[in-house]
Amino acid sequence: MFVLNQSKSIANQFLAELRDIHIQKDSMRFRKNLERLGEIMAYEVSKSLAYQNKEITTPLQTTSLAVLADQPVLIGILRAALPFFQGFLNFYDQAESGFIGAYRQEKKTNGEEAIEIDFLYQAAPSIEGKEVILIDPMLATGKSYVTSIEHLLKNGTPKKIHIVSVIGAPEGIAYIGQNTKIPIQFWICAIDEKLNDQAYILPGLGDAGDLSFGEKI
Repeated sequence: MFVLNQSKSIANQFLAELRDIHIQKDSMRFRKNLERLGEIMAYEVSKSLAYQNKEITTPLQTTSLAVLADQPVLIGILRAALPFFQGFLNFYDQAESGFIGAYRQEKKTNGEEAIEIDFLYQAAPSIEGKEVILIDPMLATGKSYVTSIEHLLKNGTPKKIHIVSVIGAPEGIAYIGQNTKIPIQFWICAIDEKLNDQAYILPGLGDAGDLSFGEKI
């Protein structure tokens, strides 16, 4: 597991602004900070991918550079992932992309509140033998990730899935580990304390989708 804020870097400035209730009122800056963190995490993930040497002809002579052997597949979970996803697309500009519509619903079961995931939409390429980067800024219960992976497997068996989030909760990380059978690596900017009774991350940052695009009804 890679946790970005375990080391001091400029990334913490972007993370601090995302959390700040005053700065996050500026939705354009909120989106930009998500995009910046997406670029930083795209770079970190790139260190784990496979490379091959490629001969390059410069104006003076030829040289050899290690470049990606294969492009990963980028999958964003709508809608909160879009700015964060854009950061990855800026770096993996030749990668195939896909999108999943999965969101949490608070429902009552036997008189008790329960968190369920509604899956509405998937548009994704083949992931057979590919390294898949699954992108969502908030990893709370982990249920939307597990549901997304279950549906993605209809498009093939990936070589590996990289789960990338800005904020993660320990409960969600554990849930994914217990409910997936394929190789997964976590890449998270910050792991927070816990989930509250409504399954929101503490201290968290609020609803990333609403802060990016406005409140939904």
